[in-house]
Amino acid sequence: MEHGLRHYLTVTGGYWAFTITDGAIRMLVVLHFHQLGYSPLEIAMLFLFYECFGIVTNLVGGWLGARIGLNLCMNIGMGMQIVALLMLTVPDAWLSVAYVMAAQALSGIAKDLNKMSAKAGVKLFLPECDETSEQQARLFRWVAVLTGSKNALKGAGFFIGGALLGWLGFRGALEALAGMLALALLATWLLLPAGLGKTRDKAKFSGMFSKSPSVNRLSAARFFLFGARDVWFVVALPVFLTSELGWSFTAIGGFFALWVIGYGIVQAASPVLLRHSRAGSRTQLVSWGLILTGIPALIFWGLGTALDTGTLIIGGLTLFGAVFAVNSALHSFLIVAWSDREQVSMNVGFYYMANAGGRLAGTVLSGLIYQSGGLSACLICSAAFVLASSLIATGLPQMHAPSNS
Repeated sequence: MEHGLRHYLTVTGGYWAFTITDGAIRMLVVLHFHQLGYSPLEIAMLFLFYECFGIVTNLVGGWLGARIGLNLCMNIGMGMQIVALLMLTVPDAWLSVAYVMAAQALSGIAKDLNKMSAKAGVKLFLPECDETSEQQARLFRWVAVLTGSKNALKGAGFFIGGALLGWLGFRGALEALAGMLALALLATWLLLPAGLGKTRDKAKFSGMFSKSPSVNRLSAARFFLFGARDVWFVVALPVFLTSELGWSFTAIGGFFALWVIGYGIVQAASPVLLRHSRAGSRTQLVSWGLILTGIPALIFWGLGTALDTGTLIIGGLTLFGAVFAVNSALHSFLIVAWSDREQVSMNVGFYYMANAGGRLAGTVLSGLIYQSGGLSACLICSAAFVLASSLIATGLPQMHAPSNS
């Protein structure tokens, strides 16, 4: 257990460093290219390859992790992110849409190799156990802490991106982030054991596609859950805050940072929040999903009243983030819990392929719908996506979530 905890902390630390750069580069690209005069839809298209290649990477990455080891996949991801950061330091004349999309494609591959490796690796740091044991409860806590802390650090990345843009400029910020990630790459390379997660038998390429009905249905629910978040979060909200409410880059970065940090804290605390629940996981997913559905619908309604717009957006989306965090924590636990040790990397890869697909749909729709219908239309789409996720979850088995006692 001592070695398992040490490896878990090493993976978590590497994941944190990567996540800061992931949040920062997204904020840097959105704000810098908005400043250059790009439309909301054009900004959304800059992330098209980021999400498209994330879909492919999650599908292939699970198989690759089983073949070469999760630690090597993580290190490859970090190296690719460093290259992606440095690609954007070229002069503005080189920053065509196609060039930036290519850099974002590399970043998307890097992000999902890193995430898949970290989350699948958690399963391997614990002894094998049945789903009713204390080890299963510990698995829930470890997954929740890894995911929640990652999201808190991504929030810090949003703030760091906005602050570095104002302090060092676009290129100086990218160079600083690349240097920080290079140090994290060196640390994980030296501290993690070789061959982590590598299967005894050569993983077959056909094994990338899940044969489990539960994993398939959970993946479909995940697609709509994350599409519901990104349809307002990626492009619509930062553009709305700067163009409609006149917020500065640092203020926007700070708001996104606080939102995602709070979301991560709630996600990490989900095992405690749910410890007294004896409902099955299916009931929890559906119930929390239905609660989440109502929040963007209420924000949409509030925009048509005399309520202060800034206060409504901040308050409503803070509540959305807290409830979304519980939904996401349950999802993240179940995909790991429902995977055996030999299949965990491929199941997690398949699941996060659906996650990337939802982000892709949300990203494109965020720019398209905001440009045609504004933030109100994005909120309605968000509510519809969460409702779809909840309805899909009704077909999941009634496996009980672990007690935290």
